[in-house]
Amino acid sequence: MRLKISHVTEYRYDEPAAFSLQRLRLTPPTIAGQSVYDWALHVEGAKPEVEYDDQFGNHINLVSLEGEQRVTRIVAEGEVETEDRNGVIGQHTGFCPLWLFLRDTPRTKPGKLVRELIKGITGENDLARMHALMAAIHETVEYRPGTSDTETTAEQALEKKSGVCQDHAHIFITAARTMGIPARYVSGYLMMEEKIEQAATHAWGEAHIPGLGWVGFDPANKICPDARYVRMATGLCYRDAAPVSGMRIGTPGEKLTVTVKVEEQGQMQSQS
Repeated sequence: MRLKISHVTEYRYDEPAAFSLQRLRLTPPTIAGQSVYDWALHVEGAKPEVEYDDQFGNHINLVSLEGEQRVTRIVAEGEVETEDRNGVIGQHTGFCPLWLFLRDTPRTKPGKLVRELIKGITGENDLARMHALMAAIHETVEYRPGTSDTETTAEQALEKKSGVCQDHAHIFITAARTMGIPARYVSGYLMMEEKIEQAATHAWGEAHIPGLGWVGFDPANKICPDARYVRMATGLCYRDAAPVSGMRIGTPGEKLTVTVKVEEQGQMQSQS
């Protein structure tokens, strides 16, 4: 499947910020099941500082804003060829040892509710248990925008029994790690069929299964990622894989607008 993606992030400031530094994870990698063509990143109202690959293999662009700018506009766009591999990415590679993906973060620290959730997870092997976990999260936590934010933990989302794809992913990787299975957070895009309004980006989890390597699981949709999914960045939790993150000096008010368009075979879909 050939997907054309345009992702626009725009910050409008009430007053010019004294200084800001933003970390952009907006370059998808070419990996098993995903080949990237003609990808470009354009930034208006900020200047490029440096680009590099981080410890998770994510490509990072650092941009800074200083002084008089009131608008920063970031456009990532290009084409990605995808194939359905039933969520299988393959064996672990990179700088980080596999055991690192058993580590907790503030968003993925297990508590009483996570431990209660995994008590009911059974299966003849790790793959079967991860499918059962994905289904349990999908049934337990309702997809409901506006009930969580980027700081919401897995425990808090389970307590509310609602959240967005980020929360489903955090619960999945928290539970998998508690079960002794390395797991990581994934940010990217999902082309939704016959649905115009979507979240700006999507998120899901991956678990490392013996014999298969990394395998994706999307509890929000109760499916392993197929050809409609494009992986952008990975990490221990949202913090490591957020499309845009950073810091700012000064306290001007800001308005953030995000628009993602995904097109395949001439059909345009929008996220806002």
